[in-house]
Amino acid sequence: MASLKITKKHHKHLNNPFPRTPKSLPFIAGNLYYNPQTVPSQQVFHIGNDFQILWSCVNGGYFLVSHVSQPSRAIWSTIPGQAFVSAMMADTEVEESRGSYAIKDRKIHMVCNHQIVEDIKVIAEYDHYSEAKDHELPSGYPGTDLRQTLKDAHYPVLIITGCVFSVNRKRMKHQKSATREKSLPIDAKLPSNYAEYWVLFYQKNSHQIGFQVNYGKPKFDFINPRNCLKPPGSKRYPGTSSGRVWRIHHLLSKRKDFVAVSSREDERAEEEVANSTDFNRVCLTYVSEGDEKFYGFGEQFSHMDFKGKRVPIFVQEQGIGRGDQPITLLINLVSYRAGGDWSTTYAPSPFYMTSKMRSLYLEGYSYAIFDLTRQDRVQIQVHGTSIQGAILHGNSPPELIETLTETIGRLPELPQWITSGAVIGMQGGTDTVRNMWEMLQCYNVPISAFWLQDWVGQRETFIGSQLWWNWEVDTMHYNGWQQLVKDLSSQDIKVMAYCNPCLAPTDEKPNRKRNLFEEAKTLDILVKDKNGQPYMVPNTAFDVGMLDLTHPGTGTWFKKILQEMVDDGVRGWMADFGEGLPVDATLYSGEDPITAHNRYPELWAKINREFVEEWTSDRLDEEEPEEGLVFFLRAGYRDSPKWAMLFWEGDQMVSWQTNDGIKSAVVGLLSSGLSGYALNHSDIGGYCAVNLPLPAYHRSEELLFRWMELSAFTIVFRTHEVSSPTYLSSHQTPSL
Repeated sequence: MASLKITKKHHKHLNNPFPRTPKSLPFIAGNLYYNPQTVPSQQVFHIGNDFQILWSCVNGGYFLVSHVSQPSRAIWSTIPGQAFVSAMMADTEVEESRGSYAIKDRKIHMVCNHQIVEDIKVIAEYDHYSEAKDHELPSGYPGTDLRQTLKDAHYPVLIITGCVFSVNRKRMKHQKSATREKSLPIDAKLPSNYAEYWVLFYQKNSHQIGFQVNYGKPKFDFINPRNCLKPPGSKRYPGTSSGRVWRIHHLLSKRKDFVAVSSREDERAEEEVANSTDFNRVCLTYVSEGDEKFYGFGEQFSHMDFKGKRVPIFVQEQGIGRGDQPITLLINLVSYRAGGDWSTTYAPSPFYMTSKMRSLYLEGYSYAIFDLTRQDRVQIQVHGTSIQGAILHGNSPPELIETLTETIGRLPELPQWITSGAVIGMQGGTDTVRNMWEMLQCYNVPISAFWLQDWVGQRETFIGSQLWWNWEVDTMHYNGWQQLVKDLSSQDIKVMAYCNPCLAPTDEKPNRKRNLFEEAKTLDILVKDKNGQPYMVPNTAFDVGMLDLTHPGTGTWFKKILQEMVDDGVRGWMADFGEGLPVDATLYSGEDPITAHNRYPELWAKINREFVEEWTSDRLDEEEPEEGLVFFLRAGYRDSPKWAMLFWEGDQMVSWQTNDGIKSAVVGLLSSGLSGYALNHSDIGGYCAVNLPLPAYHRSEELLFRWMELSAFTIVFRTHEVSSPTYLSSHQTPSL
């Protein structure tokens, strides 16, 4: 049985400064078989009103998807003679350290890398198919599941059924003559892992064709691959002893960088499969062109074109340095994998578009890897039991983005006030804010808002001053808060604050009004550990409880906190974090925490957005539109644009470097925009500073000026203090 191992590295403070890339499955390749008695040699199948799929047996068989407006242009196609679906069972190890994650593939128990196409069926209307018996689809996926998938589909739809399998390579050596003839006798009995599958294609709208791949239970037997397609007792196909053959292209893959199952692996699989129920790795493989460039994948900071790379899609801390040296190795040395790498990001998305105007996105929240390392093909590896998504049609990047955002949602127009001037990020209390305001007035700086993340007060820890994660105004730190808000408002300047979905125990806080951690604990709305207790998540110098956003009571409770914040005069806030749900947490919903991990930032955005919409709806007749609320996020996933209002790029280094500095901010803006995160911005000047003799990362005046120029072209112009403050000498700096 496949196992899951989770290793915590939160408190490991002496580490390998050059951690290896997490081990993952190599590219999986196999052969495509088809049954000439049930599968036509060539046929065009119409999908909905706007798409068509060509099946051809040429060169071993392939499928080609096109839009009816351009039938000769392929928007997706399989590789002739090569399996396009495959499935595996493998052990998984997840290493977790303070919001950083490394997901590794370990022992592989089974690989079903060869594929048989047994039947291609068109369904004109669902009602005509709803009476189908269970054996017409793979076991475990009866017609009721199909009805749910197709509830909004445009008919006709297409179902491809068959079997994926692997065979003992030693036994296959006896089929050399068949190999040379590129055919396999149908009466051959070979030791094989196998499972039934079905692939569904259906039109979602005029520019999207949906797809879904599901598998039956994996099995092991000495089988005729053809007979694995029908349940025991079903009608035997005519001619099974007559020596007829299936045409295939290459019996076994010969390339060394592809995986094939050895006989020894088959023997191990036989021992393990008896206790297994499902595959936990599934792949979709299809054509790419050598000169095709791949863009998107959410907010990516190091690259625009991902051809030649393996792109993991998992929400996490972006890291400090992300491969820029020497800072990355130093951070990795003291905190496990905290340096990150080129692929780590707060807001990935399982979506891309290419220079050939091909585009695809995945649905669901399972961990996925887009393997673009081959010149002629793409392989998507999903940690799960199925793959579902959509292929997009469009003739330009704007068309593809428009098509994508019709599904994932679009950010709303922002209130006018936040784009009318600078958002001044600062800390220090009432007097400090008033002094800065007075100085900026001397330079006639247009100000939209003061963003005061320390509105909750500060405490001293071993790493310096940190916020109290208890979301209420600290009236000692900000004495005269109400008057400050009133005075700023009289000059059309708003106050913005800070919150996140975590709560710190506040027993030692002297002037708190509420203890939100204890309230959430009493309400039983905190994420739990395996023992059913609140999961205390390490965060820098203190541990915090994390809100269980799958609990139906969490949203209602937290919206009341936001209401009190707004009642105190706040008109905007940073909705921070969202990327750190522990992968061994226990959730109210009972769902797999590794899958829920990618969904968590969307749930966090949804709570904030629902509050904004409810607050706005209650005040339509009371306030002008420019008085609207704004929140901004750093963590996100595919559907975050449906719920977010504004993104920011997280914590860049105060440097000129490529992977985690001003250059990465530019790349992040572009890649996120292509992925539907239309409204985004960065901390002007960067945030992460390091005050060590070697290396020293300080925000220079030149860097600050150049970042200001960059931010003049983004939707919001917002400053931020650095993590380790340094002070600039130029008297000109405040005027900019």
